[in-house]
Amino acid sequence: MTDLLLVLLDTPHPLSLREIANRVPGYPDAHGARRQAFERDKRLLRDEGVPVIVVPIGGEEQLGYRVDPDSYYLPDLGLEPEEQAALNLAVAGVHLGEPIGQDALLKLGASEESTSRESAAPLVDLRLIDGLPALAVLFDAIRQGASVEFDYRGKRRHVDGAGLRFRTGNWYLVGFDRDRGEARTFRVDRIEGVPELGEPSSAQVPSDFDIDSTFGRDPWQFGAGEEIEVDVLIDGAESGRVVAELGADAVVEHRDNGGVVVRLPVTDVDALLLWVLELLDHAVVLGPESVRAAVVERLVDSGARRASGAGDRSSR
Repeated sequence: MTDLLLVLLDTPHPLSLREIANRVPGYPDAHGARRQAFERDKRLLRDEGVPVIVVPIGGEEQLGYRVDPDSYYLPDLGLEPEEQAALNLAVAGVHLGEPIGQDALLKLGASEESTSRESAAPLVDLRLIDGLPALAVLFDAIRQGASVEFDYRGKRRHVDGAGLRFRTGNWYLVGFDRDRGEARTFRVDRIEGVPELGEPSSAQVPSDFDIDSTFGRDPWQFGAGEEIEVDVLIDGAESGRVVAELGADAVVEHRDNGGVVVRLPVTDVDALLLWVLELLDHAVVLGPESVRAAVVERLVDSGARRASGAGDRSSR
């Protein structure tokens, strides 16, 4: 329920049920069961006073959902600076963790700057207990506008951080990867060792950098499972668009017919399957075999449901 609320709050546009299921773990694959589970959760949120709104959208599902932040958050309480500082210290002192602690401060009138500067140290100390030694340095990097260096998946990375995001129990650094010349997302618990912090204001994030679109670009990276590498063959008809979307660094092989093989780090196989199936016959999973089998199973189930639906209509 907390993940669902955060997703519905942290979106600039209404999300379809499919988009919600991609971002919130635990929803069933079957459309009917997924719809039933979401309607239950939506009702529970509304019973708690959360203003979940429904908006018509284009596409197959036709309805989108979001929570209006202006209706959800408390109005400005008009606290004096000294009162706000005392409140920040009190919340930090009882170690309310992210995102709850910062959200509580923001509801009570603190600015994002004051929550990061005055309560960051105790909250980051709590994260160190949870086994994320890199997070403290990354918080400082964002606060100071400093670049960072770290080892990630066996390679040295030089990153200008744009922000930190929290999803499905994990922290992510979103920023501009200098070595690859493009936006990238890094899961913090997969950073090897402690990052090296550059000089204040050394980060050079492009002026048109869109942190939210970058963070939501690859939903298959936000699962809670172990990371596996999946190779997907994209034919020549779609290879240009896919490479532009994923970045040239994802390509591990070029084919003579214009196709490419991309290698994707995956922690949420279901989210990857949705992406592959949306490419229709332009994409083929090459490996590992477990993921190939999951694609085949999804296609067989989908065909069986369509055949069953056609049979029901003909019998009527």
